[in-house]
Amino acid sequence: MSKIRELQKQGKKEELWQICCGFLDLSLEQFMAIQKQLLLEQIELLKRCELGRKVMHGTMPDTIEEFREQVPLTTYKDYCPELLEKREKGLPAKPVRWIHSSGRSGEYPFKWIPISQRIWDEMSSLTYGVSILASCKGRNDFPIILNPKLLYATAPAPYATGIMAAKLEEEFGFKYFPSPQEAEQLPFMERLDKGFWQALSDGVDGFFGLSIILVAIGEQFKQGAGTLKLSKLLLNPKAMLRLTKGLIKSKIAKHPMLPKDLWTLKGISSMGTDSMVYKEKIKEMWGVYPLDVYGSTEFLIVAVQTWDHDSMTFVPNLNLLEFIPEKEHFKWQFDHSYKPKTLLLDEVEVGENYELIITNFHGGAMVRYRTGDMVRITALQNKKLGINIPQMVFERRADDLIDLGPMRLTEKTIWQAIENTNIPYKDWTARKEIIDGTPVVHLYLELKDNYIASEKGIATAIYKELKKSYDGLSPKDLVNLERLIGFKPIDVTLLPEGAFANYMASRQAEGADLAHLKPPHINPPERMLSLLGVKFKGIPKVSAHAEVGVTASR
Repeated sequence: MSKIRELQKQGKKEELWQICCGFLDLSLEQFMAIQKQLLLEQIELLKRCELGRKVMHGTMPDTIEEFREQVPLTTYKDYCPELLEKREKGLPAKPVRWIHSSGRSGEYPFKWIPISQRIWDEMSSLTYGVSILASCKGRNDFPIILNPKLLYATAPAPYATGIMAAKLEEEFGFKYFPSPQEAEQLPFMERLDKGFWQALSDGVDGFFGLSIILVAIGEQFKQGAGTLKLSKLLLNPKAMLRLTKGLIKSKIAKHPMLPKDLWTLKGISSMGTDSMVYKEKIKEMWGVYPLDVYGSTEFLIVAVQTWDHDSMTFVPNLNLLEFIPEKEHFKWQFDHSYKPKTLLLDEVEVGENYELIITNFHGGAMVRYRTGDMVRITALQNKKLGINIPQMVFERRADDLIDLGPMRLTEKTIWQAIENTNIPYKDWTARKEIIDGTPVVHLYLELKDNYIASEKGIATAIYKELKKSYDGLSPKDLVNLERLIGFKPIDVTLLPEGAFANYMASRQAEGADLAHLKPPHINPPERMLSLLGVKFKGIPKVSAHAEVGVTASR
């Protein structure tokens, strides 16, 4: 039995807090000391393995300064074919698990990442710490629930979220509806249906999964309990009783029946880049705010919200955190031979955006890895809660990926979909925006040849082509999301004739060289859109905190 499990059974909250959430009480100096010590240990592992020598280009750094100066930044391509083919020989440490992300549409189906035994052990305290923070009201103020029941509505193993769920089940007796083992065998919608009926019968204490799924379930409730099969209810008296009580509760409150009428949740932990977008909807539907966890397959957990459900606090013991200032990122974006400077956590500034760079500790494989995420530092500490570590929110993607949760789209995927419509166009650019409270790909398109079409018609045509080629969720799952929450991820704004020519003329007048005259196709900043003639009055800013991920968990 693990030490955490023993403390659970003994009801020792203070000791549980110190083990699982004690990082919240660190000073910044203590945080940085942990980062630097663990990095030095990781450097020695990297120097002794084949993959480490490959991604470090043969350098042999002995200090943190040498590591940051000599070792280049990496992307997933630098780890191929070794990780893509799950080659265990030559890794910094022998993996006990392999997990994968949803990959990049049109490039490879999955990004495989090895998990060492030490990482797996470190995840014990962090995953249980997340469950504490999801239900706590303050330091040491949280319920201890032995064998809590959770509605399971996320991607199963070998996705990172499935691995985290398995960890909680294996070590701490968490019970999921359906079980992670069952979830791995079921299609997405069948998994949700089975979990719902189990929860209706036996009750649930919390939820672990994607925010968009919580909203989808809540919207299904709003459409009416009449969609539930009476024959199935008659065979399950406990479910019938819970539903009857829920209907009475909703009638008294004078609102359509919602999940909070059926269950009184202790906490919700959610992953995905759009948790904050759906925050108020989830509270309305489920009765509690979701605890946002920022993570991904490559780095597992980097930051987590606390009981104020505001900005997130960084975690010190899984990855070295480096930050590319946004200005440095844009220099690199225009000139890929440029080597952007990075900062450590004790060098970041309030209000600035940074591309996050991570190096796994404990024998992990990723070294100075570009996450493709832009985070914003909201404060250098949370004074209200006495947390002395810089605070962050996920701002947006920094690379050529637009993450909508159910769909992750690259420049190539979007471009091919536009081409397949056969609509004549001059050029395009796109970014993620929040429109009417929903994340979408906002496509700015200049037509040519005097072609006349409606923005809505073009958006429908492009989405139709995306669904044909997308290799993530099945067409059936996408249709269900469309029905439940009105998921229509493409919005189009037609630019005036000559918009891109005028942009290029403006850039040329500013002294930009030939290679930098055109705007990027993916995630352009507002200034570039302004030069294209986009008027921002009434158009929401691009934001994931309005805002994923974990990060999705991605």
